[in-house]
Amino acid sequence: MHPVSLRNVGKTYRLDSVEVPALSDISVDIRQGAFTVLSGPSGSGKTTLLNLIGCIDAPDRGEIVVAGRHVNAMRDDELSDFRARHIGFIFQSFNLLPVLSAYENIEYPLVLARVPAARRRERVRELLDAVGLSDRARNRPGQLSGGQRQRVAIARALATGPALVLADEPTANLDSHTGAEIIALMRTMQRERGVSFVFSSHDPQLHAQADDLILMRDGRIVATQGANA
Repeated sequence: MHPVSLRNVGKTYRLDSVEVPALSDISVDIRQGAFTVLSGPSGSGKTTLLNLIGCIDAPDRGEIVVAGRHVNAMRDDELSDFRARHIGFIFQSFNLLPVLSAYENIEYPLVLARVPAARRRERVRELLDAVGLSDRARNRPGQLSGGQRQRVAIARALATGPALVLADEPTANLDSHTGAEIIALMRTMQRERGVSFVFSSHDPQLHAQADDLILMRDGRIVATQGANA
């Protein structure tokens, strides 16, 4: 079973009286355990597609299946719970809570998921060790480098054990050396934990690491490279 399947998906945004088509007739399967990259120029629809897969936005037409669930038919409260349990998110700007330590930022989704305290401690310590930040557990985001903040964000995305992690330009705010380290870390997490990663990215380093590369233009998939080709 594919972790994500889209069939004939379309999305149009309305700005006042003007309709702006964002996606047109998107049909694609994301492979289990793959490193999948969405590529294309600005305005090609990458972020919109990522938001639909992440159940942050809803399509106007077509069908989306994530982790075996038809998300089109789910209510807002169901979608919120579904996202928390099945999907991890990594953002270009890290999106860490500045008043919380690295430990507390990773723990936060586990608190929301009502995971018992002892299990939370075990999980957070394991993830801090996995991303090489055990010695930075008490540091707040403002006391961490960009690469360290993104490592915290990766650990937070993996905290609830999701089958799917979505990342929007995760290396855009990092220098090339740090970006390469972050890509290598995400690759390790993907291989060791069997997680499917889906990225939107302009980064050639990330494109080179992709198992599947999906090329987009003007709201359509124009080419694929890899097993989906």
